Amino acid sequence: MVRWPHRPSAHGSQARSGPAAGSRGEAPPWHAWPADRCLEALASDGGRGLTPAEADRRLQRYGPNRLRPARRDPLWRKLAVQFQDVLVLVLVGAAALSAALGERADAVTIVAIVIVNALLGFLHEHRAEQALEALKALAAPQARVVRDGQRRVVPASDLVPGDLILLEAGDRVPADARLLESHSLAVEEAALTGESRPVAKSAAAACPPDAPLAERTTMVYQGTTVSRGRARAVVVATGMATEMGRIADLLQTAETEPTPLQRRLAHLGRVLVTAALAVCAVVVALGVIQGQGLAPMFLAGVSLAVAAVPEGLPAVVTIVLALGVQRMVQAHAIIRRLPAVETLGCATVICSDKTGTLTENRMTARRAVTASGVFERSGEGEPWRPTPGLESPGRGRAPGPGGWDPPRAPRAGAAGELRRLLEAVALCNNAVPVSATDDPVGDPTEVGLVKAAWAGGIDARRLQRERPRLAEHPFTAERRRMAVVCLDERGRPTGYVKGAPEVILARCRFVWRGDRPAPLAEADRRRMAAAAAAMAEQALRVLAVAVRPLEPGRDPEDEGIVERDLVLVGLIGLMDPPRAEVPAAIVRCRQAGIRPVMVTGDHPRTAAAIGRELGLLREGDPVVEGRELEALDDEQLARRVAEVSVFARVAPEHKLRIVRALKRRGEVVGMTGDGVNDAPALKEAHIGIAMGRTGTDVTREAADMILTDDNFASIVAAIEQGRAIYDNIRKFIRYLLACNTGEILVMFLALLVGLPLPLRPIHILLVNLVTDGLPAVALGLEPAEPDVMNRPPRHPQESLFAGGLGRRIVVRGVVIGLTTLALFVLGWAGGDLERGRTMALAGLVLSQMLHVFDCRSERRSAFDVPLSANPALVAAVASSVAVLLAVIYWEPLARSFYTVPLRPGDWVTVLGGVLLPWVPLLVRRHLLGGLPSSVGAEVRRT
Repeated sequence: MVRWPHRPSAHGSQARSGPAAGSRGEAPPWHAWPADRCLEALASDGGRGLTPAEADRRLQRYGPNRLRPARRDPLWRKLAVQFQDVLVLVLVGAAALSAALGERADAVTIVAIVIVNALLGFLHEHRAEQALEALKALAAPQARVVRDGQRRVVPASDLVPGDLILLEAGDRVPADARLLESHSLAVEEAALTGESRPVAKSAAAACPPDAPLAERTTMVYQGTTVSRGRARAVVVATGMATEMGRIADLLQTAETEPTPLQRRLAHLGRVLVTAALAVCAVVVALGVIQGQGLAPMFLAGVSLAVAAVPEGLPAVVTIVLALGVQRMVQAHAIIRRLPAVETLGCATVICSDKTGTLTENRMTARRAVTASGVFERSGEGEPWRPTPGLESPGRGRAPGPGGWDPPRAPRAGAAGELRRLLEAVALCNNAVPVSATDDPVGDPTEVGLVKAAWAGGIDARRLQRERPRLAEHPFTAERRRMAVVCLDERGRPTGYVKGAPEVILARCRFVWRGDRPAPLAEADRRRMAAAAAAMAEQALRVLAVAVRPLEPGRDPEDEGIVERDLVLVGLIGLMDPPRAEVPAAIVRCRQAGIRPVMVTGDHPRTAAAIGRELGLLREGDPVVEGRELEALDDEQLARRVAEVSVFARVAPEHKLRIVRALKRRGEVVGMTGDGVNDAPALKEAHIGIAMGRTGTDVTREAADMILTDDNFASIVAAIEQGRAIYDNIRKFIRYLLACNTGEILVMFLALLVGLPLPLRPIHILLVNLVTDGLPAVALGLEPAEPDVMNRPPRHPQESLFAGGLGRRIVVRGVVIGLTTLALFVLGWAGGDLERGRTMALAGLVLSQMLHVFDCRSERRSAFDVPLSANPALVAAVASSVAVLLAVIYWEPLARSFYTVPLRPGDWVTVLGGVLLPWVPLLVRRHLLGGLPSSVGAEVRRT
């Protein structure tokens, strides 16, 4: 039951009572009431809507238009989860055992380290969660409203009962609303009623008060989707008071599914846990065999297991992904699903729409052709000027392209034809002309047509008031035309139609010549078709415009009558200039091994002209039309898509076939879209990319990524960031696993040869705390490497350890382990075991701190990556070194960690041992520096 909005209850929800609900608290039957009565009950103006001040008051009264979010765990529970890890629980048990054995200092230190680790993990995860919430807010739905007579776009959460909302095909209905006016409206209501087919809606329909939800044709409901037509409606319920609020528990959209990368890392963690426990069991057994006590060896084994397993790795991945997608927001790309970040680095083909993505989406009418003349404008704001117009060839001059031959001057009557053409495009138009100085609001093509009418001295706003609309037959990708029925200057119903030239010309029997219709001769038809082709060759988007006076008694809602036997008024060509930054982005795509493909509904000649200007098409490259695709079977299409960079006259179903054909070839496909019919192709693509400015709610819901500026260059920037994020994940995996390998090795080798333990359990725990956290997260903040877009895309199934990463981890782990063991032996040589352990601790920490700089790039040495590129890493290393010095020289900490102050000679030994493995790197860099860059790069790879 639809609820009457009222003051929120104590529990924050809206109840069912209201001023008109009666004593029983029942909701008014909005669907059965006339529209004017609904407006009266809601104290709203059907023309001007609410004032902003009143909307604010109602927002305070009814609350935001949001479904109740899922209950979140309190902070204390999130903190408690940090102690549920098996290894952490074992470590707590080890602390209890130490206390029982009288080693209270060890027990206190272990507990302190466990608490600090838990706090760091909690803070990192909380920060990642906040980052993801911020991204959800950026991607929140919006609504078009009328407030105080002005059209505005506001967050859907700000809607209140009484607001006037505007709906078009592809919009997701933002609240429950009663229709005030509708035009060929159909709504997909499967989410509420289970009805799979769109339901026709009408503001004028009659509904009984007891009509079931599926039969309330005067209403639209939150969460449903407009599949056809347009409407104006008044909001009657918001938030939990909507019908969708009743099933809010079924509509919770929080995504807790781990990403594929996180699943792989979790599997890696399980493998490492098993291996670490096996190694630790061997360590404990060896120690006991050599006469060590069981309790200290148990502590050593447990602490070694904790150090060996990077239990924070999944959390660090989540943090890096969250911070990375925040960085993508600065590049105008909102990532709706984290797996898309990984997939971006694998993309091999980007299929992009033309309008608004490759071009500016700012249509300007540049040429108009009528039966008697041609008129042109040099740009936006310029008036129409007559130029050489249409004339049949054969008057002493060769015909131009496609049979189009401009004569010397327009014939008499051409000015009147132009005015009729501009009146027609102003009436067959849904863009709203706010004023003669402000840009209209609406589809860019229709905005351009309104401005074209202004340039001809026609005020579209006044014209639409003087000639009220009686009916509308909206544009669809299948119809490729739009028609409206308005009263003409004499008060007679007249149809105005605009659309693709080939579609409109096929329906025309007459042409407007001078001040009256005349039969459309075949020569006229050919000349107009040639004129359209010539404009398309110049990258103009061409629309044919026609009228149809209706005989008395004809139904204006019957499109079969309105759109036949048309009178051709003329052609109008609009230019959408290419974005200046796109050609360079296309070059970067190709350098990165990514093939850019244009998929557009425009004329092939227009697509080819833009493609050549952008560098997509080379001489001789084909442009394939949608109808050609229909003649190909799936196997033929899979072969054809490998050769084509521009597809024209493409319908949404063709986009879906193109994506499937590319996937059949093994490509990783990104597909852009903005219309409601693009949603299937976006779902099918590996990366669905929706337009944030012009895209519909449906496409944004289906997409993995939303472009806030609708710019192709932003897709390329997002791919660069996606590759950089994956690189950074590999960098800290390399760092963490190499460090953990070194820690295991130093303990294992010492026990294997009968040496005392080089590090106390408390030392290993300290190293785990100091070196695994902040430096690893800081590695995730590394900027993209200079060559990140000069590499081919990685394979989606590529191992995390591909490219020799596993070998690097093992080699560096062995170096760290041997260096630490050597420093322990040198320090212990004088008989001071604690000095040897302190030197081993210092050597282990410093080796890892140096190694973190080596991990900043897989292709450049640490000496070639400037420190200034990642100040966070420098700060993390500095803080780790500061902790090490405090543990050695601050007496309270030194007692807890059993360290002794190191002498200058000790530091010379430690620093010498730590730096010794870097000498070969310096020598190699010095030698390769004198070689040609290509040779040096090849030697480095070898």
